[in-house]
Amino acid sequence: MERYQRQIILSQFGPEGQAKLATAKVLVVGAGGLGCPVLMYLAAAGVGQLGIVDLDVVSLSNLQRQVLYKTEDVGLPKVERAKHYLLEMNPEIKVTSYFTFLTTENALEIISDYDIIVDATDNFPTRYLLNDACVILDKVLVYGAVSNFEGQLAVFNADLGDDKRSSNYRDIFPNPPMENEIGNCAEIGVLGVLPGTIGCIQASEVIKLITGIGKPLVNQLQTLNLLTNHWQTFTIQDSAETRSLIPKDTMSYKNKDYSLTCRPLQKMEIDAADFQSYFDKEDVVFVDVREAFEKPEIDHFHYQKHPLSAWERAVPNFQESTIILFCQSGKRSLDAAKKMSEFSKGKTILSLKGGILHWQNKYQNITNE
Repeated sequence: MERYQRQIILSQFGPEGQAKLATAKVLVVGAGGLGCPVLMYLAAAGVGQLGIVDLDVVSLSNLQRQVLYKTEDVGLPKVERAKHYLLEMNPEIKVTSYFTFLTTENALEIISDYDIIVDATDNFPTRYLLNDACVILDKVLVYGAVSNFEGQLAVFNADLGDDKRSSNYRDIFPNPPMENEIGNCAEIGVLGVLPGTIGCIQASEVIKLITGIGKPLVNQLQTLNLLTNHWQTFTIQDSAETRSLIPKDTMSYKNKDYSLTCRPLQKMEIDAADFQSYFDKEDVVFVDVREAFEKPEIDHFHYQKHPLSAWERAVPNFQESTIILFCQSGKRSLDAAKKMSEFSKGKTILSLKGGILHWQNKYQNITNE
């Protein structure tokens, strides 16, 4: 009671709120700039069980913003040093460390043991992997991100009652950016106090969610520009279309390769000459993603028809190791290639640049009907 007195005497909090914290289980994915303040304040507040996922070790360049660590920790695993300091801070709590990357093989198992998940990551593949896992398992995700002088916050997949859930990360950013499109903190830098600011608010959102006080950032995205002290809050709309990008079950999730979703789209495209060169190769399937009514019909090589409109219900599965998609102009097949790459581990997914009309005009000289 003495340790937590200052928050227990809050009229909206009380002993009941403290009791809820004591029985809560929170997993923090990432023990860096965001994870440090989240962990410190949740431990100090008395959250009963904390989990930490990270495979990184402390480096000297971390210490400017990752304030949980000391100079003598350089070279040591972050999760173990974080656990040590958190238990020194509050020996009444339980801390579990996971010295590992979060992957589709372990994410569902690790996350299932916790009530609330905190996204304190710094890369897009893990962020999408984590978001999708929380949607599959019906877990609340407290999101934070920082870059340069700007930060973002949101609460995703919150329980709204009647078997309904709030918006998720894909409702803002349906698909990952292309590789090198957005720099990370190691490339463009970050002001050290920024992750501290965002991480503290993430911790406060977790406490609000556990105790039921206040109004969490559900269906909202909050941004901060630290240079101007300018805060903005945006409303997020839950979308069935973006939810279709998330695997429907455990097996689909484990077969999805999130690392592929951030590669440059142009690597998926092949020109008409390369397209033609695959005709005589084995273990290749050609797929027409056009609608059934679209002309011209193709009879110069064998292919399968899988209209893109049907992919909202189920992404086709192929045994071949190389899958080459085409449409009328190349746009839909490129969209399909990106979507398929998320669900097809170990396969080469390609799209015909310019579409089948371009190929015909160059190689078959067939008049389009």
